[in-house]
Amino acid sequence: MLRPEEGQRHFALTRPAAHPGLGTWIERYWTVRWSLPPGAPYLSSVLTHPAVHLTVESGDGPRHGLEMPEALVTGVVTKRFDVLLRGEGRVFGVKFRPGGFGAFTGQDAATYTDRAVRLTEAIPDGAAAIRAAILGADDDAERISLMDEFLLARRPAPDPSYERLLEIVADLLADRELTSVQAVCDRYRVGPRTLQRMFRRYVGVGPKWVLQRFRLHDAQLMLDSGEVDDLADLAARLGWFDQAHFNRDFRDVVGVPPGAYAARRS
Repeated sequence: MLRPEEGQRHFALTRPAAHPGLGTWIERYWTVRWSLPPGAPYLSSVLTHPAVHLTVESGDGPRHGLEMPEALVTGVVTKRFDVLLRGEGRVFGVKFRPGGFGAFTGQDAATYTDRAVRLTEAIPDGAAAIRAAILGADDDAERISLMDEFLLARRPAPDPSYERLLEIVADLLADRELTSVQAVCDRYRVGPRTLQRMFRRYVGVGPKWVLQRFRLHDAQLMLDSGEVDDLADLAARLGWFDQAHFNRDFRDVVGVPPGAYAARRS
């Protein structure tokens, strides 16, 4: 979430855990609630993860080009994700692990990249029933239980290729020294084309995009914390050729260069 301190003045965000039996594919659930004064909408912006989301949404006005309430599957969003919140509304979401949706459903995740489709299109079996149940539930505890049941009943068989992907993605996320696709290939003894096919199939985007997005997340978190004094040093530590390239990549996704983003926080 960009400018998290500002966002939390306009909506309430929680991140409850999913059932442990879903942990191979699901990172967590999440909920957002808002109640804004008439004529005072809020634009919420997110620097997205390489993850597919399943959401059940209700609120004032259309979003994603669809009238609410609706249950949706949203693929990896390669640019900044913006949503205009107004009036009152609620979203209950499922965040899949990178590659988790492709492994869970057996579908090619790339077909969903930069798209939002109705759940009835992505997972037809039981989609209408779970949508109605989540919308009719009294509280988040009931919604969690309902979604756990829905997903547990559809767990797939183990997939060694996906498990290998999870290992690679975890390394990309944790190790800021990994700043090139070739370094990933060397560490895991896998060819660039094989790695590319694996990421496109399960995640929906290539390894280069995932690697850069994780490093942009690192940069954003450090800027949000106020711990960055030297942008050139930050760029070098996170693998950019120079500060100019870092500024361009950050601006292309976030909308403003890193210096302006940090100044907004101040």
